[in-house]
Amino acid sequence: MTNPRHALPATSRAVGDRRRGPGAALATILLAATVMAACSTAETEPTGSLAAPSTSATATASPTPTPSPTPTPEPTPRYTNEPDEDLAALIPATAAGVPVVVAPFEDFALTPGDVAVAYGDLGNRFASLVVAYVEQPRTTLYAMRLDGEPATTDDLEPYLATAGRYVGIAGLHREPWTLDDSAGYRVWVRPEDNATAAGTMVYTWAADGYVFLLIGVDDEVNRALIQSLPTEPAPSPRPTVAPSSSAGASASPSGG
Repeated sequence: MTNPRHALPATSRAVGDRRRGPGAALATILLAATVMAACSTAETEPTGSLAAPSTSATATASPTPTPSPTPTPEPTPRYTNEPDEDLAALIPATAAGVPVVVAPFEDFALTPGDVAVAYGDLGNRFASLVVAYVEQPRTTLYAMRLDGEPATTDDLEPYLATAGRYVGIAGLHREPWTLDDSAGYRVWVRPEDNATAAGTMVYTWAADGYVFLLIGVDDEVNRALIQSLPTEPAPSPRPTVAPSSSAGASASPSGG
């Protein structure tokens, strides 16, 4: 055990060193510096277990995210109307003996988008428009070319009320319209009623990638125009099946 009388504080040892002369003091300082340096080296030297990981390790590549598909844009109304000579050529020069005028494209300001408001989502696919008319008796025809899949006359049913509104019919009701197959073609017809002028008839139908809207006051002229344009044929009537006869005549009783 160390004798307590020999455990002198550092200040006492330094005083003793100064008494033994400057050389001894210098030696003591150098010895202390050497010990501190050795301690510092021992503390900072990394051990084998704490060695830095090798930089040659291959990093794990992040997976490339799958791009989301871009949605197909929905059709929008077209508010420009480029000349469509093929569509204009469908309009007959006369109907029931009266001239039919095809309005020059540069003479009217209507566009497919203007008529599209009457046909909802289907109208957004109208690509071109031709307007024709008869001065007397008053008749107006709108003919539209349809982009994409052709429509059928039955496809127009959701738009009947707004089609009537577009041509100036006050009543916005589906009820007055009927599907007419009587003349061999399939068209929607809205007859004269208290919401129209006397004799006014409205028709709309689809065929061959076109949609037509016709309003007129003369049934003969209206029908002649329809017959001259592409139409969807009316379905053939189902054949009438005669009731089956009895398998055989009843045998007469044998005579005696």
